[in-house]
Amino acid sequence: MHIGDLITHHARYRPQHEAIVFGETRLTYDAFNRRVNRLANAMQELGIEKGQKVATLLPNCLELLDIYWAAAKTGAVLVPLSPMLLGAGLASLLGDSDAVLLFTNNALRSVVDEVRPGLERLGENRIVLVDGAAPGYADYASFTNTSEIEPRISELSADDIYNIMYTSGTTGLPKGIVHTHQIRANYCTLMANAFRIGPESIVLHTGSIVFNGAFTTLMPCFYKGATYILHPQFDVEALIDTIKRDKVTHTMMVPSQIIAMMASPRFNPEEMQSLQMILSLGAPLHNEHKNALNAYLPGRFYELYGLTEGFVTILDRDDAIRKQGSVGVPPPFSDMRIELENGEIAGPNQIGEIVGRSPLLMPGYFKRPDLTAQAMQGGWLRTGDLGYTDEDGYLYLVDRKKEMIDSGGVKIYPRDIEDIMVRHPDVQEVAVFGVPHDKWGETPLAAVVLKPSRNVTAEEIKEWTNLRVSARYQRVSDVVIMDAFPRNAAGKTLKRELRDAYWRGTDGKI
Repeated sequence: MHIGDLITHHARYRPQHEAIVFGETRLTYDAFNRRVNRLANAMQELGIEKGQKVATLLPNCLELLDIYWAAAKTGAVLVPLSPMLLGAGLASLLGDSDAVLLFTNNALRSVVDEVRPGLERLGENRIVLVDGAAPGYADYASFTNTSEIEPRISELSADDIYNIMYTSGTTGLPKGIVHTHQIRANYCTLMANAFRIGPESIVLHTGSIVFNGAFTTLMPCFYKGATYILHPQFDVEALIDTIKRDKVTHTMMVPSQIIAMMASPRFNPEEMQSLQMILSLGAPLHNEHKNALNAYLPGRFYELYGLTEGFVTILDRDDAIRKQGSVGVPPPFSDMRIELENGEIAGPNQIGEIVGRSPLLMPGYFKRPDLTAQAMQGGWLRTGDLGYTDEDGYLYLVDRKKEMIDSGGVKIYPRDIEDIMVRHPDVQEVAVFGVPHDKWGETPLAAVVLKPSRNVTAEEIKEWTNLRVSARYQRVSDVVIMDAFPRNAAGKTLKRELRDAYWRGTDGKI
């Protein structure tokens, strides 16, 4: 069994039910299935076989959904890449993933052109533009001018790979998280149950669907044959209008989007009563905002803590007030424990590392058994995050991964930026960490120690760095020059002290 059967199933048994809304386009399951089949047949005619990697460099669009489900039907492995990637990051991930087909658009063609000479696997007709033609590129409309019948069904098993999700746009050590058809099927069932998604639900998604958080509502929606409304990008006014017009029942947002929604002058809870779920994930939502949301729209707030690697906890809407501050409990068939530094299992209210296992757990990082062995031990995932449980087993986060920054739901790894900054001829040491940001939740800031007798300015280092990072979201917001870093007894730089010192400064400097 494989998840590609889902669209075929709904096209057969509820063909006229609305499947997708994107802008002015509304597609039934029958119409969407025919679109997916055209693409699936085109991929097979090109020679794309089961297990071969198909990458996307696209913003939200109908074609991106076509690709997701055509890959599912044919056994191709989906590799969704962030459209914010710059040349070096794109080349690194396309190379690491072994991609043999790439879908992109004209707006991102210059990024592809920059690295195309080094993309040996992506020859003629292997890079497809979804929005028109250009010399040296295949045109999506012509590419998909094929049969609408069901494609040849590969011999797919539940353990075959469906996708590789990259956690960051690094040029050093990319981490591609592998998900099988079975894992994505488990997303379908577990999330549909947790969020009370049914066949008549109307699910709105306003953020990018190339990040794993999107799959927490995308998969259960298509599993149930519900309606999926996709926006090109987050727009608070469009979100409010869509909820009101289409009677949206379920939506997922990162905290900055929830805050923007409530701050809009057009926000009117009375016009949003159709909502049954507002899911917050990707970064912590502060309690003051939770209180406001629960007051405006009571009984609708859910929160999810999780890792793309495959462990999650969910705070149910019925526990949102009773267990405020918690990120909930693992869903059924999952398990969690808190481990102390000495390896013992923590009791209630004891802080330690969050370790979990679940049916969502990845088989490993793509081509990185060394990193897999570090992250997974005995079937348990070591999250690297600190937390504790109360007497009822509800999880409370104390700190996220020490090195990770959550910016608008995008995970940024400071080392990726640090590895670039230390190449600056005047920089001796660098420490990148996250600081609060009104819009994005967090933004990266860099503290540097200069080599002796160097007098480069912070602004010059910032500009130098931001020209060289792999993706736009890795650009540092500020650079602070220091004489020395605070360290512990082992000589390790104490980033938390750097972060705290930054906000103690009356002028916003360390």
